[in-house]
Amino acid sequence: MELQPQSTILAAVARLLKPLVRLLLRHGIPFQAVSEVLKQTYVTVADEKFRLPGKKQTNSRIAVITGLHRKDVLRIKRLTPLNTAALDASYNRASRVISGWLRDAAYCDDSGQPAALPLEGKAASFSGLVSQYSGDMPVRAVLDELIRVGAVEKTANTIRLLVPAYVPATGSEAKLAILGSDVSDLIDTIDYNLDEGIPDSRFQLKVSYDNLSGDAVREFKRLSDRKSLQLLKQFDAWLAQHDRDQHPELEGDGRYRAGVGIYFFEECLQDRHEEGL
Repeated sequence: MELQPQSTILAAVARLLKPLVRLLLRHGIPFQAVSEVLKQTYVTVADEKFRLPGKKQTNSRIAVITGLHRKDVLRIKRLTPLNTAALDASYNRASRVISGWLRDAAYCDDSGQPAALPLEGKAASFSGLVSQYSGDMPVRAVLDELIRVGAVEKTANTIRLLVPAYVPATGSEAKLAILGSDVSDLIDTIDYNLDEGIPDSRFQLKVSYDNLSGDAVREFKRLSDRKSLQLLKQFDAWLAQHDRDQHPELEGDGRYRAGVGIYFFEECLQDRHEEGL
């Protein structure tokens, strides 16, 4: 892998950090807290990913790799690891329930749209949906979470799906779980593609223009929302047929996680042009 100049990497990181720092400040998280998380992450990654073949990783080597003091490395390794598993599990289970509701004909009406489901029942029910697509999670816990984030509506007799995908309308924890998962996946793909020693690159493309009117942007957003959702539904249906949690009879080597993410972005450049930026 060809090493890039540190100045180039740091300039890219500075641009990456701007929206992240804006989010952190909005949520009242000071620099010191992020600095501690960054130290802990540096130590974890150095310990797990930068070991010498056939040799035990030492605190001294981690200190050399990370630039941290050896005492700091020892202190950090004694800390309780950051736990993201609970947020990821909640996100994945809720996403699977909604995905199943959208594409499984057993839970759709005659027009192919997600049906309003009774909580219990011998026919298609919300309890049956959760049991089929969310494993051993309690039905009430899944329902409460989906109601909390604005994904479903509970009436006297039925539960109705309000969204075409798991994108929480409310609930900061759920939204931040998506932030951690989606941005991490994108950066991991970029890092993978920067390694010139790997011949099979991962798909990573985008399209953008920088002199659009506000009307054009709003129209493009509607177009991209519609087309992107159609494409993701196709991918979801294919992946679901190959998921061994849903189809234990499927065989194959190893256990992998794979998917495709699509995002929309826009930025007002008028002020920047007026300032000569």
